[in-house]
Amino acid sequence: MTRFSVQPLAGFLFAALSLSSVHAADSWPRFLGAAQNNKVENAPKLPQAWDPAKNIRWRTEIAGEGWSSPVVADGRIWLTTATEEGLSLRAVAVDFESGKIIHDIEVFHPESATVKHRRNSHASPTGILSGGRFFVHFGTNGTAALDAKTGAVVWRQQALKVDHQNGAGGSLTEFGDLLLIPCDGMDVQHEVALSKATGEIVWDSPRSAKAFLETLAPDRRKAYGTPFVMESGGQPVSISTASNRVYGLDPATGKERWFINYGPGFSNVPIPATDGKTLIISTGFMKPEIWALKLEGAQGDITETHLLWKQKTAAPDQTTPVIVNNLVFTVSSGGIASCLDLATGDILWRERIGSDFAATPLVANGLLYFSDCSGLTTVVKAQSTFEVVSKNTLPEGFMASPAVVGNTLVLRTKAALYRVQQ
Repeated sequence: MTRFSVQPLAGFLFAALSLSSVHAADSWPRFLGAAQNNKVENAPKLPQAWDPAKNIRWRTEIAGEGWSSPVVADGRIWLTTATEEGLSLRAVAVDFESGKIIHDIEVFHPESATVKHRRNSHASPTGILSGGRFFVHFGTNGTAALDAKTGAVVWRQQALKVDHQNGAGGSLTEFGDLLLIPCDGMDVQHEVALSKATGEIVWDSPRSAKAFLETLAPDRRKAYGTPFVMESGGQPVSISTASNRVYGLDPATGKERWFINYGPGFSNVPIPATDGKTLIISTGFMKPEIWALKLEGAQGDITETHLLWKQKTAAPDQTTPVIVNNLVFTVSSGGIASCLDLATGDILWRERIGSDFAATPLVANGLLYFSDCSGLTTVVKAQSTFEVVSKNTLPEGFMASPAVVGNTLVLRTKAALYRVQQ
């Protein structure tokens, strides 16, 4: 781990992160919400039913292609997109009230388009709204900060070169005045923190499994992780899912606190989920497993000492698990939703609810919203028995996860942005 500058005390930084979450009720500032758990409290009038002619406040077409999820603050919805077949990487701001596009800014214009998987887009990582700025990330093409009011580009950072083989996927996370960015590619494997003020690299932490990763084929070394920041044992920890290992880092310095080996596992997308005591992880692509580990006393190698259970048949490979009332809910990319007992890992129900999933289920008012790539959103009760509340369809299909502000759903389909409200 290489340090590039001295940082404030970790406690001060964690307090700043916590303060930013206080205002989450009227904003959705980052991927999966302020707490990164895709859970909404106190939204009793959130719509449970809609279609193109019902409960749609407005629909705004978004040019190009981008799978990044919408983020919302200060009356504006921000997202990213790519036009010109990946040669124009853009940030778009939409007025929350009217649906009118306020800004459409080209942030990067690479000389050639990055190679990507046919299922991916050139604008898949979700940005962050924080401190009056919109921070965006386009993988190896660069990271940037924009003034969220004027749309002006404040800084650009293009030093983080990484070959993800299939294009970028992981989203930005913040900790105090830092942006946390995993760089787990076929060529390099490390995690960095950038200064939110300047874009400069503050710390750079090599993956401790690097020697082992170099024994694997290059396409088995990569991952598409998004750091998950939480408090554990009275200290902040940033949890990152990488190839063959999950890392618990000090987000202020990049120093490794603990790790979990779960190989073979690579091309990881799902963010870890937690109730504060138990950590739920998905081990990767192809044949993923879902693991539960206790967080108390985590230090060093906790693979065997903290493992509670494994489940091989309900692990998601693209979406993030969600936890509600000691139940774990997952959905596979193939469309199978599952409910597991958090304490034991036992499967309580498994049901097909769609054909293809990339969006993480939303938790709100005791309900789960599952949105698939065909445009179908199935709303079910978040309980140990399977019960469908409604089925709702929009025409273009979902790759992005939803955002919620008050009693409003902000949904991004493959072609448009919707405000759904009763």
